[in-house]
Amino acid sequence: MEIAAFLSAALAYGRVAQIEKSLAELFSFMGNSPSGFVLKFSAAGRKKLKNFRHRFTGGDDISDLLELLQIVLKKFGSIETFFTLGYNSGDENIIPALSKFCQAMLQIRITNYDGKISRGLKYLLVSPDDKSACKRLNLFLRWMVRSDDVDMGLWKSIDKSKLIVPIDVHMARLCGIIGFSSGKNVSLKTALEITAGFKKIIPTDPAKYDFALSRVGIIENCSGKLRPQCNDCVLYSFCERGDN
Repeated sequence: MEIAAFLSAALAYGRVAQIEKSLAELFSFMGNSPSGFVLKFSAAGRKKLKNFRHRFTGGDDISDLLELLQIVLKKFGSIETFFTLGYNSGDENIIPALSKFCQAMLQIRITNYDGKISRGLKYLLVSPDDKSACKRLNLFLRWMVRSDDVDMGLWKSIDKSKLIVPIDVHMARLCGIIGFSSGKNVSLKTALEITAGFKKIIPTDPAKYDFALSRVGIIENCSGKLRPQCNDCVLYSFCERGDN
C-alpha cells in the first residue's frame, strides 16, 4: 500500500481521467504486489516500462524512481523508516523532513548510479528547497499520516499536526475565495499560508479538510467567478470573490 500510494501521488498531476488511466497501466505492469515488483526490479522491468508515459513523465523516469525505492526497501524496510531519519518532532512542520527526504533520495541516485539526475526524476521528487508547494508529496504524506475514511494512516511515527495542506490550482483558488490565502500562485509560501489558516480552526489536524474542499474545485469546477450554481455551494456565504 505504501509503494502504491507513493507512485499514485507521484503521478497525481493533470486531469483525473488521465491519472487513473496512467496508474492502471503502471500497476498492470507491476502485478499483484507493487512492493514485490520494486524489490525484484531489474533491467527487464525497465524494458517493460520503456514505453510508459504520463504527460511528461516517461518510463525511464519511473524506472529511475523504482531503483531508488528498491534500495530504500532493501535497506530500511519501508519508506516510513527512511523518511523518519530526517524527521524531528520539534520542527514546526513537515517541511524540513520533506526536504531531507528528497535530498537523500536524489543522493542515492548520485551515489549508486551514474551520478546524473534527470529532469523527470527531479520532478517526481521536487523539494521544498525549490520553493515548490510539493503538492504530490504532501498528498502522499496526508494519505500515510492521517487516518479516516479517506486517508490510510499507515505511518504511526509522524504527528498529523505537522502536515502541510496539498496545494494545487483548485485548492489555491478555493482558499483564496474563502480568505485563507492572499496569493494566486501555487507556491510553498501559499501552501504554508493556507495551512496556517486551517491550523486556526484545528491546530492538531490542518490537512483534515483538504479532500472535501478539493472536490469543490475538481467536481463542481469552481472558477472563482459568480455563476448561478454558486447559490447551491456550501462555501457561498464565505466567498470573497463572488463579484469578481
